[in-house]
Amino acid sequence: MINVAIDGPAGAGKSTIARTAAKALGYIYVDTGALYRAVGVYALRRGVDTKNADAVAQTLSDICVELKFIGDIQHVFLNGKDVSEEIRTPAASMAASDVSAVPGVRQFLFDLQRNIAKLNDCIMDGRDIGTVVLPEAQVKIFLTASPEARAMRRYKELQEKGAQDTFKDVLADLKQRDYNDSHRAVAPLKPAADSILVDTTALTLQESVEKVISVVQSKITD
Repeated sequence: MINVAIDGPAGAGKSTIARTAAKALGYIYVDTGALYRAVGVYALRRGVDTKNADAVAQTLSDICVELKFIGDIQHVFLNGKDVSEEIRTPAASMAASDVSAVPGVRQFLFDLQRNIAKLNDCIMDGRDIGTVVLPEAQVKIFLTASPEARAMRRYKELQEKGAQDTFKDVLADLKQRDYNDSHRAVAPLKPAADSILVDTTALTLQESVEKVISVVQSKITD
């Protein structure tokens, strides 16, 4: 199986770029961030403080998170219900950042991610795919962009959904998530030593996809 690990900060375009590249290459796309968002959504529903690691860990026995591919589109199910839309809210995003720092949550989702990679040619994106989840992946990419570029992309997405968040708020939230993700004690966000850096700040979506596909093809034909 060919496994491609794509890591990078929030708003770098990982999901869209990885999904499009996977389709072009005939691989499945696995958005691991969606799994953490599902755990975060469950905690929020239960009124659990997502910064309280012990409280979050205690919810795991009540959670069943599944990835199902309908056609070639990934859907996330939480306790049997499709939450693919609900997990994309700003609140879910921040909750995901909090719960992803909980060791028990990472272990809870680890086997699910690894098993998918064992059975499929896939592109998997997240924060620690190349460093922790798939350290033996044939291709490792660290996808990034400037904070301002990433915040503007997220701001436009939220506007299209009718959200009232200001650009200033989105940028502040993104910088806070960058700090949280890179400073957490367990599996902090950082490039794998053998990863290839792809900066999309000045690239269009199509150019970013083409760059990722080029990196994958060059690595697997070496």
